[in-house]
Amino acid sequence: MEPGEASPVLVIVSADPEVTHRANEAVRIALGILAGENEVTLALVGPGVKVLGPEVEELVDGEDLARHLAALRKLGQSCHVEEDGTPRPPGWNPQGLAIRPLDGPTLARLVAGSRRTLVF
Repeated sequence: MEPGEASPVLVIVSADPEVTHRANEAVRIALGILAGENEVTLALVGPGVKVLGPEVEELVDGEDLARHLAALRKLGQSCHVEEDGTPRPPGWNPQGLAIRPLDGPTLARLVAGSRRTLVF
């Protein structure tokens, strides 16, 4: 990070989008922060990884979630995605967001390097 450059805001999505609207709200908030010309790091962990699944529109608030993800992709936002060894189904990540692998040490570095961390 350059001197004077603000550190990113980290948004961690761990809520299960099959049962709660919190995952959609997290992605919406990340988009809003990014639209405000702030750097955002988006991390999907645990059940939060489902927001990139092929049945995104069938999730709680899925139509909104699909629109938010499309806007993030258009803005060039990538996602850090927890790698738990579970195979991804065919058609996973239909929105085409760039994916960065995420493990425990990487998540710890992201938290330490962020000016704010929002966890959903």
